[in-house]
Amino acid sequence: MPSSDTVLLPEQRVPVIDRCDVLVVGGGAAGLSAAIAARRQGADVVLVERYGYLGGLASGGLIVLLLTLDDGAGRQVVAGLCQELVERLEAREACFSPPSGEWGEANDELIERYQGMGLVWGAAPHKVRYSVAYDPEEFKFVANEWVGEVGVRLLYHRWASDIVRDGDRITHVVFTSKAGRHAVACDSVIDATGDGDVFTLAGEPSELEEVHPWLWFRMAGIDDDDAIAQARGLRTIKPGQALMPWGAADRIERRIDATNPDDLTYAEIECRRMVMEEVDRLRRQIPAFKDAYLTDMALTLGITESRRLVGRYVLAREDLNQPFDDVIAVTGHWTKYDCTYQIPYRSLLPARTANLLAVGRCISVDHRVHHATKEIPACFATGEAAGIASALSLSGETSLEKLDVGGLQNALRKAGAWLPD
Repeated sequence: MPSSDTVLLPEQRVPVIDRCDVLVVGGGAAGLSAAIAARRQGADVVLVERYGYLGGLASGGLIVLLLTLDDGAGRQVVAGLCQELVERLEAREACFSPPSGEWGEANDELIERYQGMGLVWGAAPHKVRYSVAYDPEEFKFVANEWVGEVGVRLLYHRWASDIVRDGDRITHVVFTSKAGRHAVACDSVIDATGDGDVFTLAGEPSELEEVHPWLWFRMAGIDDDDAIAQARGLRTIKPGQALMPWGAADRIERRIDATNPDDLTYAEIECRRMVMEEVDRLRRQIPAFKDAYLTDMALTLGITESRRLVGRYVLAREDLNQPFDDVIAVTGHWTKYDCTYQIPYRSLLPARTANLLAVGRCISVDHRVHHATKEIPACFATGEAAGIASALSLSGETSLEKLDVGGLQNALRKAGAWLPD
């Protein structure tokens, strides 16, 4: 029960366990990309993640689809580190995507095939997309190897709980773990928490969206892959296995605030109950699932929206297909064709905190644009831009706000990212 009682905590000296140029908080797709990008620019980087794996929803959430790296008309618009991820997964035979010669094709047979793997969405008429299905455990392995290879210092099992400021700058982020409270000193911070935890601690304005949570799961031992579509599932890269998106079931009865632990508790219990009901139904009603078994439920709820930064620029629905001089990333829309959003650098910049950038699903966009920018490829792209921007601002001894965006754009292109001319 809520209580008006309070307790007074004693003052505490928090040990500083590390110091770095760039501190990335959150190890999902955006944070992974930001950390690697900053390190490759020569910055000393620490990446802190609250769980024991990298990838966030892209691995532990079982949302194992890169939707999408193209614009829906056959042109690739997300490259850079996201493309490198695909190539690293391909080298391990751990992903599948349509070959480039098929992108943009309106071939009904191909479209039906790729829809069954979750690589084509939206309203008809459809075209083949450059989207990628992959294995989540392979993603975790590749991510660990990747950050170790470039020299990012990785700290698992720590949750950002406070910040220390000096004027308009963050000097330390405090993390809580089973070992107590520890701080990391930093020159620049990238908020890749997904929920905007750091910019909230810094007092930056934001918008909060309540959502219906989901819990994706996988089943194996299915006798006939053709029956997977009947079960409202998707074929994976492994035979006889189905990915059940959105729980393959009805929604829970109410939206939740994903920053409220009581709402999250309710959603965890209810979603897991509904998954088991769906598993029982599939075994009972679909012959090919008679001997199928549950391999795993997502480790985290499918929360794709909570806080969104209200930054220097709020990218809006009306900005569809509009150019920006300070574009630092481009994304297509996974359910729409031949349309893109150019993401301006200002959408990563908070209003007040001088050495902070936001990346991933909590950047400064409106609710409608969020449907495109929350996707894993877009998160990789904004993370890569923020990582390079942070490193350049430090090496050039200039503020993030006054950073030469043209120089940032050149550095992104040199790193392999795609930007319009």
